[in-house]
Amino acid sequence: MPDRPERAPAATGRPLPAMDLTSLRAVLAELRPELVPSRFEKAQQADAQGIQLALRHLEGVQWLEVSWLAEAPRLLAIPPPPRRGEGSTLAQQLQHGLRGLALVSLSSPGWERVVEMGFARRPGEDPRRWLVAELMGRHSNLFLLDEERRVIALARQVRADQSRLRPIATGDTYTPPPPPAGEPPRRSETEASWRRRLSLLPLPLGDALRRSYQGIGPALARQLAEGPGTGKAGANSTAVELLQRPVTGLEEAHWQQLWRHWQAWLAALEEERFTLRWQGPDRWCCWAADPPPAWGALMINRGLAAYYAGRLGQRRLEQRRRTLAQRLAAALAREERDAALQQERLVAAAGSEELQRQADALLARITPTREAISEAQKLYQRARKLRRSVAAITPLLEGHRQRQAWLEASLGYLEDAGSEEQLQELEQELEEWSGRRSRSRSAAREGRRGGRATPREPVAGTRPLELRSPAGLLLQVGRNHRQNEWISLRQARRGDLWFHAQEIPGSHVVLKASEGMAGEADLAAAADLAAHFSRGRGSGRVPVVMVPTETLQRIPGAGAGTVRHRGGEILWGEPARALALLETPNVGQDRRP
Repeated sequence: MPDRPERAPAATGRPLPAMDLTSLRAVLAELRPELVPSRFEKAQQADAQGIQLALRHLEGVQWLEVSWLAEAPRLLAIPPPPRRGEGSTLAQQLQHGLRGLALVSLSSPGWERVVEMGFARRPGEDPRRWLVAELMGRHSNLFLLDEERRVIALARQVRADQSRLRPIATGDTYTPPPPPAGEPPRRSETEASWRRRLSLLPLPLGDALRRSYQGIGPALARQLAEGPGTGKAGANSTAVELLQRPVTGLEEAHWQQLWRHWQAWLAALEEERFTLRWQGPDRWCCWAADPPPAWGALMINRGLAAYYAGRLGQRRLEQRRRTLAQRLAAALAREERDAALQQERLVAAAGSEELQRQADALLARITPTREAISEAQKLYQRARKLRRSVAAITPLLEGHRQRQAWLEASLGYLEDAGSEEQLQELEQELEEWSGRRSRSRSAAREGRRGGRATPREPVAGTRPLELRSPAGLLLQVGRNHRQNEWISLRQARRGDLWFHAQEIPGSHVVLKASEGMAGEADLAAAADLAAHFSRGRGSGRVPVVMVPTETLQRIPGAGAGTVRHRGGEILWGEPARALALLETPNVGQDRRP
């Protein structure tokens, strides 16, 4: 038996599994001795689908999270959360309704995923308030009830057009949800009666279990088919096959195995014999046939809370990434359209020399007529106008190209962003870029020159990637435009070397050759990193420019991290080799500049 709780395997992109009845009973069994009794201290609503409660007990303060999110309803102990959402209406109602009360009961009556938390003035007294959490998928909700079980506050109103069976609003008497179909599981039921009930209809075993008995969901049905352990390779496929088999086709060995698992599950519920074992990236089992190991307090709670926090955080991150990618793509499309329009105007303006020659030819005649002189003057005027157009269009076109490169680089940084902090920095850069572009367009319409952009230091939390080259020299990789500017222009010292994929959007890489002599392996490592952190990473080899950092010049008016350089040496970087460098222990932690 392991001496510590198992960690959840790596999360996948599959839908989130909900907490089933067994998981909920296991969580409550852990919470009850820790929190009953405990004094209510605080409520805050971090998002629209959840509330967080602080309860003070003998060992300190424990936070609970109650979420009615349809795809992941849950009640779990969580680490102390950030302070936010205290002013929400629901949080204020709970704060007022539970002030000065203590949690004196915590139970899940019946076989539905409903938790009732009773609050009284002191232990031993009847509850004066009830907090009821219904954790049933899209029907999930939260209710604050008075001592007569009338609704004081609720997470969401249930109107008559939403539920004809049980509309609930503030002031109504609370009625529990209808009991699920099937019979309540009983440990005293005989094996013969159990078999007979499952065999009433010629259904697949999984459907027969869920229809015949309450509290049986898909996850528990699979656990009953394969047993409470983590199982061996192939056990899951065997269990799935067994659940799909009609009950009339089960062999005697299957019935006996299923009956043993059924009895072990009921015994675990009755004796509160719970543990947490992961059976896959999104699968776990909370009941055990044997006494659970002594892992410490709230280990099931903490394991499931960490799982949901990780999966939901990943989902929020991906949604935020998609939104930012759409904004960047839309901005890039606008720049491409504007650049194409300016290019068309430039092509149209390229005929000034021909007009000049035509005018010269008219005036070169021995005795030009008055009409010829007038026509030549018109041609000269048109040629001058076209030359002025070329002079005006060229910098505009160059600006569009610079902004295109800036946006394409941002899309590359977005692909590498692995945290909310990094996404926030990219969002801030886009906001500043949009504001600067709007000011530049306004200045252009008014005939003014846009002001030079002032280099900014990174905001708090900005951390370029830092690692060591084969010879131990520091390598810095910018993961957004501000970081690029910081490492290339602000921190760089004479002797440092700058690397960037040639004509390809990507990160700046600086090798701190001012710290010591850089060898061929150090240069190759820097080139590999510049190739890997560029839009050309899908290629086997990428041309990389290497120049001394002192030759870099910031382009006035351009976005942060936009530089130009003189000359340079071309190296060939291999993105695949950079992966080996990134996986070595000398990468170290990200450090603030």
